[in-house]
Amino acid sequence: MEDWIIRLVEWAGYWGVAALMLLETVFPPVPSEVIMTVAGVSAARGTMTLEGTILAGTAGAMLGNWFWYWLAIKFGEARMHVFIDEYSRWLTLDWDEVERGERLFEKYGSTIVLVARMIPTLRSLISIPAGLFKMSLRRFLVFSTIGTLGWSAALAGAGYFLGSQFGDVEKWLGPLSTAVIAAIVLTYLWRVVTWKPKG
Repeated sequence: MEDWIIRLVEWAGYWGVAALMLLETVFPPVPSEVIMTVAGVSAARGTMTLEGTILAGTAGAMLGNWFWYWLAIKFGEARMHVFIDEYSRWLTLDWDEVERGERLFEKYGSTIVLVARMIPTLRSLISIPAGLFKMSLRRFLVFSTIGTLGWSAALAGAGYFLGSQFGDVEKWLGPLSTAVIAAIVLTYLWRVVTWKPKG
C-alpha cells in the first residue's frame, strides 16, 4: 500500500500529505502511520520541511475530523435514538448506555477527544460522539487539533530522524495499528455474543 502513498507524497508534496490525511480520517483503513512516516522521510531528504509536513498532515486530518463532527450534529440525537432502538442488537448498546456515555462526555469530553486523537481507528470515530453530544465546536477544534498535531508530529518525526530506515518505523507501527484494530474487532464480536437487552 505504501508504494502509491510514496508516489503521491513525492509528486504533490504538502497538498498530497494533507489529501492523504483527509482520506485517512474519512476512511480509516488508509494508515496515517504510513502516510506521515513517508512524509517525514521525504522531509529528511529535503523535498519538504518537517514543520510544513506536520502542519499539512494536521490540516488534512482536522478537515476530516470536522466532517464527522458536522455529520453527527446533522444526524441528530432523535434520529440516533430511533437508529439505536432498531439496531441495538448489532450495535451492542441501548439508549441507557448512550446516555451514560453522554454524561461521561460532559465531564471529561475534552480529555477523551484529546487522547483518542492519538489512538489508531479511534482517531476518526471520536468525532461522532463529540458531535452527537453537542460538544462545543471551539472545544472540539482546540483539543482535536492538539491531539492530531501530536500524533502527526510523532509519526513525521520518526520518519524524519530515521530517514532511509523507514522499514524500522513500519516494523513496529504496523503491528501496533493492527493490534489495536484487532482488539476493537474482537471486543465487538465478544459484545455481540454476550450482549443482552436490559429490562
